[in-house]
Amino acid sequence: MITFMHNHLALSKKGAIELFKGMLYSALSYLTLMFPMGLLMLFINRVLDPILSGRGIHEGIFTYILYSILMILLMIPFHFLQYTCAYVATYEESAKKRISLAEKLRTLPLSFFGNRDVSDLTTTIMSDCTGMEHAFSHALPQLGGSLLFTFLVMVMMFTTNAKMALALFWVVPFSLLLVFGSKKLQDHAASVHLEAKVDCADGIQECLETVREIKAYNYRENYLSLLYKKMDLAEHAQVKSELTTDVFLGTGQVFLRLGLVSVILTGGTLLSKNQLTLPMYFMFLMAATRIYDPLSGVLANVSEIFNVSPKIRRMQAIEEETAQGGETSYQLNGYDIAFHQVDFSYHPKEPVLSNVSFTAKQGEITALVGPSGSGKSTAAKLAARFWDVTKGSITLGGVDIKTLHPESLLENYSIVFQDVVLFDNTVMENIRVGKKDASDEEVLAAAKAAHCHDFVKHLPKGYDTVIGENGAMLSGGERQRLSIARALLKDAPIVLLDEATASLDVEGETLIQEAISGLIRGKTVLIIAHRMRTVAGADHIVVLKEGSIIQEGTPRELMEQDGLYKKMVTLQQKSEKWVL
Repeated sequence: MITFMHNHLALSKKGAIELFKGMLYSALSYLTLMFPMGLLMLFINRVLDPILSGRGIHEGIFTYILYSILMILLMIPFHFLQYTCAYVATYEESAKKRISLAEKLRTLPLSFFGNRDVSDLTTTIMSDCTGMEHAFSHALPQLGGSLLFTFLVMVMMFTTNAKMALALFWVVPFSLLLVFGSKKLQDHAASVHLEAKVDCADGIQECLETVREIKAYNYRENYLSLLYKKMDLAEHAQVKSELTTDVFLGTGQVFLRLGLVSVILTGGTLLSKNQLTLPMYFMFLMAATRIYDPLSGVLANVSEIFNVSPKIRRMQAIEEETAQGGETSYQLNGYDIAFHQVDFSYHPKEPVLSNVSFTAKQGEITALVGPSGSGKSTAAKLAARFWDVTKGSITLGGVDIKTLHPESLLENYSIVFQDVVLFDNTVMENIRVGKKDASDEEVLAAAKAAHCHDFVKHLPKGYDTVIGENGAMLSGGERQRLSIARALLKDAPIVLLDEATASLDVEGETLIQEAISGLIRGKTVLIIAHRMRTVAGADHIVVLKEGSIIQEGTPRELMEQDGLYKKMVTLQQKSEKWVL
């Protein structure tokens, strides 16, 4: 049972054990709720018994008071244990599940994120975990407890009077069959609702991220009409899902209540034929008033568990993804990065790189140039193992990077991309990302080296200024300089620069070039640029076109050839002379 719950309900071993204990304590707590009925039966037997026991009335009353106190003392610990295992333990398991999913995502290659929307992953970690949390705290323990409780009561009732027990329980299998028989319909409706919900969340997130473009191009009405349509689809899918569940659940619960009618009719018939005593008749009537509440809960809980099944499958799909692994302890022979006949594609039959071989040597600047879409950025990301190559290999210091753990590998890299990512935190902490244990003095030194100090000192709180989501308070050049300060602080032996100055003005580009010159000194540098003057001082240039290397050499050697590099340099020199 524990293994089944662990494998099929996306639970840890401890969570599965606690859930099983919650089911057991739920059954015991339900059983204690029958104690008052038993006590009432004892009282009725005494009142209806024509032959009194001989005890005084006061003695009987005190006896019942004692029984009542004992019942309360028995009920309290079982209900407390049920609450602890079914609720507290489940909430702890849910918290661990969110953390474990986040940790799992941290180990996955970027190719995984290229195929999944952020809103989809957010929905899995937040909404799906919440659904699992509610089902495993409010539904599954009660379901297991109700079934166990019903089985125990059924055994006792059939032992007492088979005919009355049959009249009491004949509706149970039919009601359960009605709910379980509709599982496929409920699963389908729940899956459609979940997909529509994720699509709606994706649309809302996209709207927030592109609000400037939507306003700039007067696209508001068109975009909102599409977004409203997604919301309507999500709403209709939710109504349909809940309606599908409620139709079968409601029908099952109504059918279940027919058991009370059959108990009344069967009991009355047997009573008239003197085949049933009046106290026994009252006992079954009271059992009918108590037994169907847990059974109604069983039906409702089954439906909720059906609805949470797609969410569990989504979480399990993430957990089953193959993580990037590798050695964390290794010895490098220098920091040369070598591509050996590398092929790579994001999607099958759509090659991005084909038979790419070159070496970025330690102490040299190696530049990747070529038209847009030629594979330059992809090559740089492959060098840091953001993806794994489809064919061939990439080595660092003679070691295949595919054998190294990504986090351990990236300790050797400082990376500055065109699209800078900053956090909603202070300037100081955003720079400290490069080296988490850096002192304030080290952070300040890196900021000054990256020419950040001049603009930071004018911020409201200087280095303690919170700069907003992704550095919303800063300009593009300021954000770029912060990313270079971060890289300077890390001081890694390998530097990857991807269009680090592409969107800057002349002054900003000059400042950043000065910062970069301090960053790359004596290191293995792989730089990507569209502006040819940016790579004019490179030691080695690799020219890519349509995913293949078509030229390779020093800037002087390539200028002497009548190839793509010379053409790109000539065109850019001409464009610099254009005037309006």
